[in-house]
Amino acid sequence: MTAGVRRERVVVVGAGVAGLSAAVSLASAGHDVHVVERAGAPGGKMRQVEVGGTPVDAGPTVFTMKWAFDRLMAQAGTTLEAEVGLTRAGTLARHGWGDGSRLDLFADANASAAAIEQFAGPREAEGYRRFCKESAAVFATLKDTYIAAERPDPVTLARRVGMGNLSQMLALKPFSTLWSALGAYFRDPRLRQLFARYATYCGSSPFQAPATLMLVAHVEQDGVWLIEGGMHALACALAEVAGRQGARIDCGRAVTRIETGANGVCAVHLADGERLAADAVIFNGDFSALASGRVEGVDLGEAPVKPSERSLSAMTWAVKAEVRGFPLARHTVLFSDAYRREFDEIFRKGRVPADPTVYLCAQGRDDAGARTRDAVDDPRDAFLCLINAPALGDRAPHTSSESATCLEAAVRRMARCGLALESATMESVATTPADFERMFPGSGGALYGRASHGWMASFRRPGARTRIPGLYLAGGSVHPGPGVPMASLSGQLAAASLVADRASTRRFHRVAISGGTSTA
Repeated sequence: MTAGVRRERVVVVGAGVAGLSAAVSLASAGHDVHVVERAGAPGGKMRQVEVGGTPVDAGPTVFTMKWAFDRLMAQAGTTLEAEVGLTRAGTLARHGWGDGSRLDLFADANASAAAIEQFAGPREAEGYRRFCKESAAVFATLKDTYIAAERPDPVTLARRVGMGNLSQMLALKPFSTLWSALGAYFRDPRLRQLFARYATYCGSSPFQAPATLMLVAHVEQDGVWLIEGGMHALACALAEVAGRQGARIDCGRAVTRIETGANGVCAVHLADGERLAADAVIFNGDFSALASGRVEGVDLGEAPVKPSERSLSAMTWAVKAEVRGFPLARHTVLFSDAYRREFDEIFRKGRVPADPTVYLCAQGRDDAGARTRDAVDDPRDAFLCLINAPALGDRAPHTSSESATCLEAAVRRMARCGLALESATMESVATTPADFERMFPGSGGALYGRASHGWMASFRRPGARTRIPGLYLAGGSVHPGPGVPMASLSGQLAAASLVADRASTRRFHRVAISGGTSTA
């Protein structure tokens, strides 16, 4: 702890990856940190569901941007490798279409280019090489100016990039949609569909999201990691590290009110009646829960995200079943035959697609599809099945029969791509947008906050600071955006903002994550 800086009492509301990251950072700096979580275990969306006696990751399943966690663990005097078992994936994902074609993408871009050449010809392979080069450039431009820095406005971002670097700013392609931009690289509609899917990593439609999201391709090429025990093991590891640094983590305790006084935040009230005094509060819940008054006592002066502007939700099933036909890898995507219609149905018509793209995470298989040691004796695969859905869980909850109908549509899509499930052996546990709304109040079931539609959408996400002194925001609904590493960075930014505010008599000043770029 820096000499002369008072030990702050910080309450972190929510033990998702952002809240746990903030707790690690602040506890490592010597602050008195108390994390309260309404669910029965830490992790937030990084949760597990048991099906057929096997726990299945039922939230995020892809781990990238390891550097964000390396920074965090260094603050606590440890490494990510010391806390969880990590294996770098050689095969990023396996993709299939209804015409029977298949394509694997690899961590080695040259291997992917060779696979694409065999799949669609040399012209497409050359387009892929150009796409890789330009997506890497987009990421390099934004890593320290946007992703790991305080939320900028467009002018501030231009200043960080360099006011004279107009060509570099235009290379971000903010005014083109991802779908239209991909036409410059790929003529094969299957490849365009494959790389357009990166918009869904931000909960958005590739037909409305900016081409800037092509940077996700580089993020995956930079490293996809498999975590022993699944993504929930990462949440448990973060909680363990925070605890070793002195943070207290209480699960099964819901926050009902954030109390403010003349000088800003002063306490947090729990549903069981306890009042926790606080010098500062980091709220790791959906931004709209605060903005809509779901938590009493604070007025952010900002409106919640409109239902029409919400990101994707999902229908998910933790499944255990025997499978045959299509060879599953750890990450498998089976594409719809009508991609544009799929997103029109979700965002324009507010309904689950009749013919959805299906994502499968087979957690008993390695990246190339071989059975792992703990799964080799079980004839059934345990996997997460996910299809995109509208975030209307607070308005149009799905009945059990509607959920079953959606699963049937997903199974039909699997069958068209060559993957058959043995229905007699199958068990499944569903999660609907309404379930996500219950778990994450105020979201409507949106899994990524605001959809990244239009070039200004990313600038409309709130930053770490609020107008209430001592109240900070973290999580996938705030800057820098959704996804496990981005949420962790939001927690680190909230912690850095809190520390800097307490160390300065000025309300505005320079703040950055340790190891990043100081920003105005």
